[in-house]
Amino acid sequence: MSQPASTAHTPAPPRGIRSHTRPGATLGVTAAATAVALMNYTAPMLTLPDMAAAFGTPASARAWLLNGTPLGLAVLLLVAGSLADAHGRRRVFLLGTLALGLTTALGAFAGSTATFTAARIAQGAASAAVLAGSLGLLAQAYPAGRDRIRATGIWGASVSAGIALGPLLAGALSLVDWRLAYEVLGAATLVIAGAGARLLPADGAAGRSGGSGARPDIAGATALGLALAALLTALTLGRDGWLRPQVGLLLLASLALTALFVLAEHRSRTPMVDLALLRRPAFLASTLGALFTGLAVIGLFSVVPALLQGGGAGDGAGAGMSPLGAAWLFVLWSGTAFVVALQARRLAGRLSAPYQLALGFVLSAAGVLALLGGLEGPAGSWPRLLPGLLVAGAGSGLLNAALPRLAVDSVPPERAAMGSGANNTARYIGSSAGVALMLALATAGPDTAVLVAAALALAGAGLTLTLGRRQRR
Repeated sequence: MSQPASTAHTPAPPRGIRSHTRPGATLGVTAAATAVALMNYTAPMLTLPDMAAAFGTPASARAWLLNGTPLGLAVLLLVAGSLADAHGRRRVFLLGTLALGLTTALGAFAGSTATFTAARIAQGAASAAVLAGSLGLLAQAYPAGRDRIRATGIWGASVSAGIALGPLLAGALSLVDWRLAYEVLGAATLVIAGAGARLLPADGAAGRSGGSGARPDIAGATALGLALAALLTALTLGRDGWLRPQVGLLLLASLALTALFVLAEHRSRTPMVDLALLRRPAFLASTLGALFTGLAVIGLFSVVPALLQGGGAGDGAGAGMSPLGAAWLFVLWSGTAFVVALQARRLAGRLSAPYQLALGFVLSAAGVLALLGGLEGPAGSWPRLLPGLLVAGAGSGLLNAALPRLAVDSVPPERAAMGSGANNTARYIGSSAGVALMLALATAGPDTAVLVAAALALAGAGLTLTLGRRQRR
């Protein structure tokens, strides 16, 4: 807890660091870093067939080429949020941005599935620091009110922009070499890190509210990481048979490790997430909304570009589009999400965040159902996909705008980075599981994955709507 203004002592910032608050500069730097982090996240959606061919990756292991980054994100977002609250949001954000630039550039030189996946896990860990630190910095720069709504809306739009531009950049550069996209993204991230070092204000007491003695919850992070790894391995192996003993044992191990994570959080003096917050309907809506966004929305659309190209599911099925053609269709979905996320702040005074989440899930389900039969047709049948992509994009935009606002509003101000970390952890746990699940289901045909994604979106709508009603009581 910070001292009163009359007695608090604020150390002079190091030379070259601006000590005064510049909300616009903070918003610009954090939004740019977030967009590039998401571009890096989504780039493999277009390069998956080329990467699998270059590495000789078997169909049963292709989910790992997509899941490295979300695995690193899911495991370390809560740790990053705690570190940002305790030791400075600017410091964690800048270290994460620098590490993301370096690991992305290094990943371009990977020569095997294992080394590329390891690089992607490291990129996910760095992205965790970027995302947790960025929302913490925004909460600090925009304490409350309409300015915060506008800032988190723009930040949410940067998420959609990154999702849209990543595959487009990868699709264009893959005409030369698929590795070039990662080299470009690495260089861009390093430029943003340099800009942030000059423009972001020094961490004050509000940015170090956890105290300098706080330690990261290593036991909790380890249990969560092992639980998620076991779950992803089970879902990946499930495509070759869900009733095999290995799959069942891995699922049981994931449940046991999740219970161990909960126990570690109860016993830790500095837990990654305060489990008591789950009693708050708003925090629960934020967490479950993010989880189902990952499962239903990110999970499906992470594999749609590969399905459109053919071979993404490992069976050769698909529309046979070129990488750039698939990228443009993906941009129609993600670009619509970007525009809607920018305009969603106009709904803030009329529709609470949980209700906005429910509407976003319903639109996502409707749009996804409109894709039935279109993901495995001939390449020339792409116009029939347009209505579904537009409606699903609108739903995704509402989700991307509501989730960051609810993440920081549902926790005390001094725990804003933890709220961001918990929200994004749930999102990337969902997306990791969703990618593995959708790739496994796609072996029975893309429509199977589409139907399951729609059902999960409707379940998300029901849960967030119920919690929204509880919040208003």
